[in-house]
Amino acid sequence: MKEKQVVMITGASKGLGRAVARGFAKIGANLAICARGEMNLKEVAKELEAFGAEVLAVPADASEPRDIERFVSLAESNFGKIDVLINNASRLGPSPMPYLTDYPSEEFLDVLRVNADGPFRLTKRVLPGMLERESGSIINVTSEAGNVGYAGWGAYGVSKFALEGLTEIWADEMADTGVRINMVDPGEMNTEMHELAIPDCDYELAEPEDLTEVFLYLASDESKHVNGKRLEAQSFVVEER
Repeated sequence: MKEKQVVMITGASKGLGRAVARGFAKIGANLAICARGEMNLKEVAKELEAFGAEVLAVPADASEPRDIERFVSLAESNFGKIDVLINNASRLGPSPMPYLTDYPSEEFLDVLRVNADGPFRLTKRVLPGMLERESGSIINVTSEAGNVGYAGWGAYGVSKFALEGLTEIWADEMADTGVRINMVDPGEMNTEMHELAIPDCDYELAEPEDLTEVFLYLASDESKHVNGKRLEAQSFVVEER
């Protein structure tokens, strides 16, 4: 009998993180999930367990080193391994978003801690186990704002640029180890964060539930050859494989 895949997801209490967690639960994975909102996290855990998944739900801030260590240690203790890490937790910063000239310095650093330093620390923490098994998939959630410099996207855009660079460098360093590191741009979605970023949005947005296929692909054996790539969830099709 094939051993169940263990998938770790940060920021899993709502939006894209919640949708991706449901996607993995439906295909039989076990899940380690975290978020700062404990009540929402408990609700998500119940949803996932209803699909038959074993779930470890840990209230944690993905920017806090102690929370990161606790989350990973509990997951490794509970499941014995981590096959997939999805760095999804993200912070927008002030809303409405100010230009960089007016950006509060401490809030700028807070956004970078969550969106760039958090994924760095989590990846560094799970890599030893993956390298020992010569197998693992790390997926970083990026944004168009991390690929094109848009006025007004401030620390969020800067942090996603950093995340994309981090992904590419680490992917090159992990070449031929059996561990691959990629990034996914989900595009504009119907989420609380998008509403805060663009409160007067007057066009149709994608639903997070419709954007999970690319994550399932990058976690599967089918993508073992894919490393250091940037995939767009809304245009991901079978032909890309």
